[in-house]
Amino acid sequence: MRLSRLRAVSAALLPLIFLAACGSDTTDPAPSALDVLTVGGSDTAPTVTFKTKPLSVKVTTTKVVTAGKGDKLTKANSILFGYSLFNGKDGKQIESSFGKDEAGKSKGPVPLDLASSTLLPGLSKGLIGQQVGSRLLVAIPPADAFGPEGNAQAGFGPTDTVLFLIDVVSASTPLKTATGAAVPPKAGLPTVKVDGTKAAEVTVPKTAAPTTLVIQPLIKGEGAVVKKGQTIKVHYTGVLWKDGKKFDASGDRGEPVDFQIGAGQVIPGWDKGLVGQTVGSRILLVVPPVDGYGTAGKAPTIGPKDTLVFVVDLLAAS
Repeated sequence: MRLSRLRAVSAALLPLIFLAACGSDTTDPAPSALDVLTVGGSDTAPTVTFKTKPLSVKVTTTKVVTAGKGDKLTKANSILFGYSLFNGKDGKQIESSFGKDEAGKSKGPVPLDLASSTLLPGLSKGLIGQQVGSRLLVAIPPADAFGPEGNAQAGFGPTDTVLFLIDVVSASTPLKTATGAAVPPKAGLPTVKVDGTKAAEVTVPKTAAPTTLVIQPLIKGEGAVVKKGQTIKVHYTGVLWKDGKKFDASGDRGEPVDFQIGAGQVIPGWDKGLVGQTVGSRILLVVPPVDGYGTAGKAPTIGPKDTLVFVVDLLAAS
């Protein structure tokens, strides 16, 4: 079970970014196949025009539209990027992070972990080695995307080329685990054991749960202060106070998660407890129902009266 109201990029795009196929091992050094494309519009609302259709490539192909001046991307980076996604067969735009959503709010860039094992191979190949600040065209063949099955949900057939227009906004190298000075916790709180390779072990005392939010740093990181609206990367473990049973842990999935903090996209206890902390910190949160899932709970595991305990490692913020 995911933590809570974590924002999905979109129902269509999630498989494209996070669902990997087998992939090939070559990239095309010559982006001439993309010369049939013209990028226009504004910086905030770019457009792509297909001079001829269909667009088809046999290997992942990257063309630099505008060269950035930042560092070159590596597999260790977590990035924020803006994108528009097209089907090369007919030039149809499938999804975009540019512009505004149905409510009139600006969409903005989204996070992407280049080290993720579930990342489309073509995105990794197309982005690694490019510079922060660049605008890129990345064309991905089926072998580096969805394989021979295609992705009917997102509108891609088994032979369709996937095309991204990408703005690389920023990049960081996340920590692997919390690091900094240990902070002695207050008496009576759950105890925590973390070995860095799996979910934290949390032991809950056999006492009544606190009725207000508890924010207890266990490690004080030396990184930047987390600000409202930033995208953060975390490892976390969640257990129930009543019996200590684990209900969710990013460590069980083998990878940290990214989400925007302080924007109502996670439970209130997280927005209140993580904004203002520093990158590198490990935070113990004891979250009463009012700051968790409220009177509705979160079926089937979390009831309306359940207090939650989280251990959160803050690995990056951007």
